[in-house]
Amino acid sequence: MRNPRNDALESADAEGAVGDGPERSCILTRRTAPKDELIRLVLGPDGQVHPDVRAKAPGRGAWIGATRPELETAIAKGKLKGGLARAFRTQAVNIASDLPDKIEQALARAALDRLGMEARSGTLINGSDKVEQAARMGKVRLLLYAADAGADGRRKLDQAWRVGGSEDLGYRQGLEIPVERTILSMALGRENVVHVALTDPGAASRVAQALNRWRAFIVGPAGLGRGDDAVGTGTADD
Repeated sequence: MRNPRNDALESADAEGAVGDGPERSCILTRRTAPKDELIRLVLGPDGQVHPDVRAKAPGRGAWIGATRPELETAIAKGKLKGGLARAFRTQAVNIASDLPDKIEQALARAALDRLGMEARSGTLINGSDKVEQAARMGKVRLLLYAADAGADGRRKLDQAWRVGGSEDLGYRQGLEIPVERTILSMALGRENVVHVALTDPGAASRVAQALNRWRAFIVGPAGLGRGDDAVGTGTADD
């Protein structure tokens, strides 16, 4: 899952760098990538396929690195079922029609949970004035907005972050969280959260990794890499 240009959610800091760790191969595209960039699927005892975006469920798993439209196409054409059958070495594979919804919901939950944890640990600040001050002082490592944040407020904070050195971190502007302020506020346990800043490099990287997969699944550009008919054997883990 690649990100649109200028929307990459990668941290420039080495601490907790996004993309580190063991690699796996996508069963749809054959693309090899770090596990943090892919989505793990597991097979239940009844043959039902379930998303395991935190990669913690026991048993054998298979990995995909597709956008939602790509996944929906692969399901409709039977390619996901074929890839999973090969990866799990069984024909007893049942893919529910709402699997893309479940994956998107799980990715959203993982990203919002991560934001909530960072809020509780004190590595996250919110509020336009606080975020602007921290951004100008060079303390902001990642700048985020709720989906319904106003354009004027975004421009103001983008400019403040550039003054504080955002381009040295690889950013020219803040990044949008794909939920509105009501949901974001509930996730953080705070009122009226619209603008968010991460001030710790490790926290910024952790949030970026979770948000990266979520956004890439929703808005990542199409491209299975080998054409519409490409289906690889991929890999399953043990």
